Amino acid sequence: VEYWSASLVDCVKTPSYSVKSSAYREAGVDVALADRLVTSWQRKFKRTARPERIDSPMGFSGLFELPQGYNNPVLVSSTDGVGTKLKLAFELNRHHTIGIDLVAMCVNDVVVSGAEPLVFLDYFATGKIDPNVSSEVMDGIIAGCELAGADLIGGETAEMPGMYADGEYDLAGFCVGVVERDNIIDGSRVMDGDVVIGLASSGIHSNGLSLVRQLITDNNLLLTESLDEHTLGEVLLTPTVIYVQPVREAVSTVSIHALAHITGGGLPGNLSRVIPDGLAARVRASSWSRLPVFDWIQATGNLSDEEMLETFNCGIGMVAIVSAESETEFRNIVESNGVQTERIGEIVQSAETKILIE
Repeated sequence: VEYWSASLVDCVKTPSYSVKSSAYREAGVDVALADRLVTSWQRKFKRTARPERIDSPMGFSGLFELPQGYNNPVLVSSTDGVGTKLKLAFELNRHHTIGIDLVAMCVNDVVVSGAEPLVFLDYFATGKIDPNVSSEVMDGIIAGCELAGADLIGGETAEMPGMYADGEYDLAGFCVGVVERDNIIDGSRVMDGDVVIGLASSGIHSNGLSLVRQLITDNNLLLTESLDEHTLGEVLLTPTVIYVQPVREAVSTVSIHALAHITGGGLPGNLSRVIPDGLAARVRASSWSRLPVFDWIQATGNLSDEEMLETFNCGIGMVAIVSAESETEFRNIVESNGVQTERIGEIVQSAETKILIE
C-alpha cells in the first residue's frame, strides 16, 4: 500500500472503491488491514509536513516544490537501510527506534554536502503485517523526520507472504535535499592547517552489527547481559544521532570546508573521501573518549585498534573540517544543540596517504 502526503490518507479513510474479493487476502495479503493502518497514521504524518508540500488527489506520487530563496538550487539525494541492526530489533521485539536509525542514515549523508533535507520516503516490507510492529517502526520514522526537518511525503508498505521469516521485515529509506550550488561542501576548500573536529556518536549507530552479532553468538552471550548500566541489547539498539540541526545551524554562520558521515569503513574510510590530493588528516585516536560499548567489542573480539577504526565509528559519528579561526564558533554551535565535539586532529601536507592515525 502506497501512501503519499495527507491527501492519499484522506482517500484511504473514505475509499471510492473497496476490494471485495477474498482471494488475495486468503493468499496472505490483507490490503484492507494496510489501508486501516495508513489511516491510523494520518495525524502523525502531518507532524512532518513542510509548507512546500503539494497535496495531490491521485496518490501515486508525492509533490513538493523547492523552497524559496535558492538562486541556483542543486538536489542532493541518498538512500540507505539499517543493515543487520534489524536482527536485534526482531530478537528483542523493540521496534520504536529503528525508524530513527533509518532516517539518520539517509539525512546525515545528505547534510554533509551542506544540503537541507526536504523530503523522506520509506519502504517497509514484511511477510505478514503486524499492526503493532509496523506502527512502532513508523513512529520512529516520523520522529526521525521531525528531528531532521524532513517531510515524510510518502512511502510503501509491502506485504509479501513467503519472502520473510515470521516476525521479520526489511526497511529502506530515501531522502532528497537541496543546496545552493555555490555553497556545496565537497572538500575542495580543505587546506593545510585546518582543524579536524569530531562530533560524538551515541554508540555503534547502524554499522558493524554483523560482526557484533557474530561475537555474541561465538561467545554464547545474551542481549540481556549488563553493559554500562543497561542491557547489551539496549546499548546496541541506541538510535543513530541525527546531525542535521547542529550542522545546518553551523553552515549558516561558519565556513565549513568538509564534512564526513562516519559509517561503514569507519573514520579512515569515510574521512579520506573529503581530503584533497596532497593533504592528509592527522588524527589522534586518543583525543576523544570512547563509549564502553566499543571497549566491550574490542575486548570480546580481540580486535586491533586498526580493525576497530576501520569497522566502527568508535565514538565519532561525523567529522567536520574547518579553519583554525572557525573552530571555537563551530564547536559552540554544535554543542549548543546537544552534540559533544572534540578536536581530533589537523590537516597536514602529505603525498602518500590521506589519513594518518596516531
